[in-house]
Amino acid sequence: MDFSKFLADDFDVKEWVNGAFKVAQQEAPGRADAHAATLVMKLQLFIQEVNNSIEESSIQALQNMPRVLRDIEALKQEASFLKDQMIMVKEDIKKFEQDTVQSMQVLVEIDQVKSRMQLAAEALQEADKWSTLSADIEETFKTQDVAVISSKLAAMQSSLAMLVDTPDYSEKCVQLEALKNRLEALASPQIVSTFNTLSTDQAKLFVRVFTEMDRMPQLLAYYYKCHKVQLLNLWESVCQSDAPLKQQLSEFYDTLLSTWHTQLQWTTQVFKNPYEVVTVLMIQTLGAMVPSIPITITAALDRCPAESRLDTLLELHQTAANFSRSLETAMQPHLSECNLLKVGELVSSVYSPYKSYQMQYGDLEETNLLIQLSAVPLERGEVLDCVLELTHSVQKVFGLAVAAVDRCVKLTDGLGVCGLIKALRALFSKYVSDFSVTLQSIRKKYRLEDTPTSEVFTEDWTAFQNSIRIIATCGELLRQCGAFEQQLSNKILGKAGRFLWEGFNPRSLSGLQEGGPERRGQKNPWQEYNYLQQSSTADYNNLLETLHTLKEKGTGNSSLLSETRAALTRLNQQANQLAFDSVFLQIKHQLCLISKPEGWSSAGLGETLTENLPTFSLSPQECITNIGQYIMSLPLHLEPFVTQEDPALELALHTGKLPYPPEQGDDVPELENTADYWLGSIARATMQTYCDVILQIPELSPRATKQLVTDIDYLSNVMDALGLQTSRTLQNITTLLRAKPEEFRLTAKPLPRRLSSTIAAMRGIEY
Repeated sequence: MDFSKFLADDFDVKEWVNGAFKVAQQEAPGRADAHAATLVMKLQLFIQEVNNSIEESSIQALQNMPRVLRDIEALKQEASFLKDQMIMVKEDIKKFEQDTVQSMQVLVEIDQVKSRMQLAAEALQEADKWSTLSADIEETFKTQDVAVISSKLAAMQSSLAMLVDTPDYSEKCVQLEALKNRLEALASPQIVSTFNTLSTDQAKLFVRVFTEMDRMPQLLAYYYKCHKVQLLNLWESVCQSDAPLKQQLSEFYDTLLSTWHTQLQWTTQVFKNPYEVVTVLMIQTLGAMVPSIPITITAALDRCPAESRLDTLLELHQTAANFSRSLETAMQPHLSECNLLKVGELVSSVYSPYKSYQMQYGDLEETNLLIQLSAVPLERGEVLDCVLELTHSVQKVFGLAVAAVDRCVKLTDGLGVCGLIKALRALFSKYVSDFSVTLQSIRKKYRLEDTPTSEVFTEDWTAFQNSIRIIATCGELLRQCGAFEQQLSNKILGKAGRFLWEGFNPRSLSGLQEGGPERRGQKNPWQEYNYLQQSSTADYNNLLETLHTLKEKGTGNSSLLSETRAALTRLNQQANQLAFDSVFLQIKHQLCLISKPEGWSSAGLGETLTENLPTFSLSPQECITNIGQYIMSLPLHLEPFVTQEDPALELALHTGKLPYPPEQGDDVPELENTADYWLGSIARATMQTYCDVILQIPELSPRATKQLVTDIDYLSNVMDALGLQTSRTLQNITTLLRAKPEEFRLTAKPLPRRLSSTIAAMRGIEY
């Protein structure tokens, strides 16, 4: 029987018993009781064996325990002994230190005395050396050997350092400086020759010599002077040529760039900081040019005609920009090796001739735009020619604006945005003014303000058609102004947005003062150049506020050209008024004929013969029928408003407002349809003007009253045929004209008193 399963961690009694009986059932089926008795007996025997084993192990453990206790006691005694020994050693060390401390102090003092004696000995040697060198220096100078003289002077300088506390130290310093000056004077011809011929070995010798003498700045001054003179002579010869200034500058800048590369290659072998050396050479050369670049630029611009002055300036600035980009490309891989302060000075030297013009950019651009705008004609002899010129002028004026934005980016790198906006506003203001003057001229040519000289009625829709083309032009102006304003905003943020740092707040004084290289860490001076911040803090803050406003509102909601948009809206309103007046002109002329006093007198209408004729036997007057026929033909001419797909015209018509809006409380769906809106406005203008004319009639006879009622009824029928409502004032006039004299007071009671009084006076009724 396997008893090992009793040792398993997952031992299960039921599983073990079932397994034992299963095996017995297979070997002897039907003898489960016997097998159970046998199994119990075996388990009891196994238990007895286990008990015996435990008892033997316990007895053996008890026998071994005293020996373990003895071993522990022995180990404890040894540990105590070791502790006593360590205490004794510690006391011995402490005693040794106390016994020898005075001896060590004596040794330290002796060492200090030795060091002082050595220093004193060296000082005496150096003092003696100075005397020896001073005596021999004159003989050394006679050798004319720069290297030997330099080594002697270096030795004298070392000796002099030891003689600081001597009484004649200052005299020795003066003597040494005089000797250095003699050596420099002696070596100067060789130095100049070395730098002119670019002799590397000789230059290295002089670098070592002047380094030993602490006179490297003087050696660099020789280097700068030699190469600067060559470059300045070249510039002088270039200026004497007949080539334009742009070509002269390009040629000289090319020479400077070539000099940069050749000198950098040579100075790398000679000087420790070659990039700084060549950078300073460029700075000194640009600053010493005769004539200077600003003077040549001023002279060139003075010779230019006014209309091309800004373009000439841009061309000259472009030569400097090209030179700047080339130098930046050359420096970029080694920018960490450059002195960034000197690089910043070089950038300023390249661009400083243009700084004054960049600060005046707004005024220069404004003058330039106005000159170019003067070449855009709007006024012509014939009206049709004027209309065509107005249409063509849209692309021209926005072409000028786009070109101005490009010039701003090229000349000011986006920093002249405020000046650009000012110039653009001036451009559009002058353009709107000229456009408005042209519209006034067209009004005069159409004689819209003149009193009619003829009673002949003629339908001429040419003026209206031309006016519609002008309205479409105004719509195109509004559309392009919105698109251009968004493009301008995007361009400004894209180009000048880099000057606006995160967290800028125009309402915070600290926010205005945090700008500059220090806030972003020192970067590339070529990219960090900011003439506006250097020249005018106020203008720079204005730029930052403009950029902040653009960023906060978004380019789609900018108000850069809000004044221009308002002016164009007023111009569009003026064009709409022109179109309206051109349509209403014939109606106004016909209505003027009605107000003649002789037309409504008794004699004028044959009162005695036709006094008792019924109203239906009367016909409307010719001027009224002319007006009716004219109004009936209006839908035909207004139809293009509905059928023509012209976004610009649609925008202009929706933006403009017509006179004589619907009366308050009227149910007018015409606002959704432009043609109906115009038809309604003209109809209301007709009725209002007709009412005004009627109220100016001094006297109405009964016959004239019937005639007037007939005329009004005809006009009302025309309005009904067009789906328009007769105005309340005209309805009230009709009611008062139809009223019998004896019923007039009762009829007039609910109507406006002033109107009733006027009609009563015209009819000769007491009221």
